[in-house]
Amino acid sequence: MEKTKPTFSDWLRQWFRWALDPLGRFFNRLGIHPNLMTLFGLFGTAVGAYLVATGNMTWGGILVLLTVPFDALDGTMARLRGEATDWGAFVDSVSDRYSELAVYLGLVVYYLNQDEPEAVTLVFFATAGTVLVSYVKARADSLKLDANVGLLTRVERYLVLAPALVFNIPLVAIWILAIFTNFTALQRILHVRSDAHRRISKSQE
Repeated sequence: MEKTKPTFSDWLRQWFRWALDPLGRFFNRLGIHPNLMTLFGLFGTAVGAYLVATGNMTWGGILVLLTVPFDALDGTMARLRGEATDWGAFVDSVSDRYSELAVYLGLVVYYLNQDEPEAVTLVFFATAGTVLVSYVKARADSLKLDANVGLLTRVERYLVLAPALVFNIPLVAIWILAIFTNFTALQRILHVRSDAHRRISKSQE
């Protein structure tokens, strides 16, 4: 597969490398393994999701925001230790999916308790779009096709959801996510289709 353009997440890691590298070295000196840092982030998000489920949107959002840097720190720590592995990347990706789904579950529980079926339906579409965004890229990668595009990748989704939780306006974020995660999945599907056709044409030249 040809080299793809850096994502917004990649740019963020570069922009904040001045902070991530010293923090990564500090936690490495403490003897914390990168995979354990990944699990810390997952646990923190799960607690934030529980707070969301119980209606404590602001504190849940704050906790979700505080755990986001763990996603960047685990990779930074592995790189600094010279231990970046496929297994570590796999654990990180799976943990990311569980983290997002935990927050969506918290929202579903909250809106079920509030007897708001329309909001539950919106959360379902946001969840479906989020899963499809990740699945399309994973499937494309397995076929060595390029799907590294899209409006709402994971970082952008958190930038939409977490502040909305902090300011207790979750429905605003859910509407945005329900529409634009599915739009992003469609973007990736069309991009993969284009890449596949381009490769076929190139092989026939």
